[in-house]
Amino acid sequence: QVHLVESGGGSVQTGGSLRLSCAASGYSTRKYCMGWFRQAPGKEREGVASIDSDVSTLYADSVKGRFTITIDTAKNILYLDMNSLKPEDTAMYYCAADAKWPFWVSLRANEYQHWGQGTQVTVSS
Repeated sequence: QVHLVESGGGSVQTGGSLRLSCAASGYSTRKYCMGWFRQAPGKEREGVASIDSDVSTLYADSVKGRFTITIDTAKNILYLDMNSLKPEDTAMYYCAADAKWPFWVSLRANEYQHWGQGTQVTVSS
């Protein structure tokens, strides 16, 4: 059974940085696609970044150049490095895993079957 646990959220000021981590268990890292999503109060969940086993990455336009998604397959940990944070980045951030072929990068939430419980990121101005 796939189990995802996020950590690393917190409160920072505008321009600050955070690193989110997602520890994955029960999920193969030979062929995979994983992603980060976020949801702000009153808004729909949106895809932030995705990475697959071909090391392809995909980013939302709103975070390109500021966020970086990486994965440590030896440790089964997914990361999201967030720099130059803005108040509009404030949201609950979720880690997600796609367990179905073809494992292509995607920012569509319905492509993912497994989700973590989320970690809160708050950016103050």
